[in-house]
Amino acid sequence: MNLKTIIEGSDTKAGRIFDLTIQCLIVASVITFSTETVPNLSDATTRLLSLTETVIVSIFTLEYIVRIYVSDRKVDYILSFYGIVDFIAIAPFYLSLGIDLRSLRILRMLRLFRSFKLIRYNSAMRRFSRAFFIAKEEIVIFGVVTMMLLYLSAVGIYYFENEAQPEQFKSIFHSFWWAVATLTTVGYGDVYPITVGGRIFTFLILMIGLGIVAVPAGLLASALSKARSEEQKENE
Repeated sequence: MNLKTIIEGSDTKAGRIFDLTIQCLIVASVITFSTETVPNLSDATTRLLSLTETVIVSIFTLEYIVRIYVSDRKVDYILSFYGIVDFIAIAPFYLSLGIDLRSLRILRMLRLFRSFKLIRYNSAMRRFSRAFFIAKEEIVIFGVVTMMLLYLSAVGIYYFENEAQPEQFKSIFHSFWWAVATLTTVGYGDVYPITVGGRIFTFLILMIGLGIVAVPAGLLASALSKARSEEQKENE
């Protein structure tokens, strides 16, 4: 059994063992990264986490190089989605980017769907893709309208609350946080109106926000239903 079969042959026992090993290392890497954010870790724990990170990245680096080596179309692999994700998994260790991107390693677990040939999940992912394609025009229009409503909401609450709460609503830009929290009906409560006009305006925005949350779900549900129907017709 050659190296290419092990690396890319997920239908073989050796290939599945290799894929499962990599997936376990990904989970270990994510846990290690998360543990590093815990405050007041002991020096021994910090050294252990650092050593674990070094070992895991070394294995990922070797795997990345080997994948390029055994690939028939090396450039295509490097520029593919999985190739880019594989690169991102190791790049932060060697480059000082200012932003820790190690958490993106979790994306590598998407290989599970391909490696273990989970047909049902592949079908579901295709349906989602088809559903987004079916409803893409509506989603784009809805997204543009939502951005317009966010801006108008920020402008409205600014004019209602600026004089009463100059520190909370300093400008339209400062009002955007309130607009997002209110229009999405999250309502964190850290910034809220105290004037009568502001409260009435907030009530109207909350009513609109209910639609903002419901409309995309309805669009996607309808598109998924249509995608499933088309898939059933193709199977028949």
